[in-house]
Amino acid sequence: MMLPVVGQAAEKLVVYTSQPNQDAQTTVDAFMAANPDIEVEWVRDGTTKLMAKLRAEIAAGDPRPDVLLIADTVTLEGMKQEGLLQAYKSPEAKAYEGALYDAEGYYYSTKLITTGIVYNTAAKAPSSWKDLSDASAKNQIVMPSPLYSGAALIHLSTLTENKDLGWDYYQALADNEARAQGGNGGVFKAVASGEKPYGVVVDFLAIRGKAKGSPVDFVFPKEGVTYVTEPVAIMKDAKNVDAAHKFVDFVLSDAGQKLVLDMGYIPARNDMALPEGFPARKDIKLMDFNPAIALEQAEANKKKFADIFGAE
Repeated sequence: MMLPVVGQAAEKLVVYTSQPNQDAQTTVDAFMAANPDIEVEWVRDGTTKLMAKLRAEIAAGDPRPDVLLIADTVTLEGMKQEGLLQAYKSPEAKAYEGALYDAEGYYYSTKLITTGIVYNTAAKAPSSWKDLSDASAKNQIVMPSPLYSGAALIHLSTLTENKDLGWDYYQALADNEARAQGGNGGVFKAVASGEKPYGVVVDFLAIRGKAKGSPVDFVFPKEGVTYVTEPVAIMKDAKNVDAAHKFVDFVLSDAGQKLVLDMGYIPARNDMALPEGFPARKDIKLMDFNPAIALEQAEANKKKFADIFGAE
């Protein structure tokens, strides 16, 4: 869906984004207010569909977007390796942990959407990923499938690369008859309804659900959390490079990150507060994650997962 921002602007900018419609409109409106000389046209869809559209445009020799603002760094790492992005060293990067952006400037994280454990408050509270592999949790766990969810595939890559968890942990979950299917929304509903006491889910679903009265709570496991970061990047063939630089700087700036906070997500910027219901930033441990490894092993990881869980 295309929603141009009408005006007599001197510059144009085309943004492809997987942000929810309301969030995307808020981002564009705020950027336009800060840069009234730039007219923004944006296209919104899920990352998979958006990338299919972009691939078709590239094949036709006419990629339209200047900027991408999509779900995960693995997708952008792939584009970087294909030579489809251009580097930009944003001055705002100094306010970010090095792990949250590409060292050469090809992409920058804009928020943190972590994955942890949601549990029904009628059940015993877990504290660790390993609690889900305990025999006492047999047939009581639901989680999104990495064959369906991009965040779940990143979760899989992160945990299997962890020396204390690895593939043995996923085998233990399978032995514990954990149910792995669909996406995060279904996981949350299963736990909130009491169908399953424990679930693996993205933070904001559980924390917002709790705030609305669902009988759930959310745990940031002691080993750390996995995460996706909705990164921003500039296309190599961008037609409006100056405007693209301004957009990247804006979403990484204090003002841009305030929007992330107001939307109820964890800002990626170090010096920002967290939304209501979240712990202090210092109490959230991010697990080590390498987008290049996740990209290289994605298909092998999906096959091994399907073998272990009997999924198709």
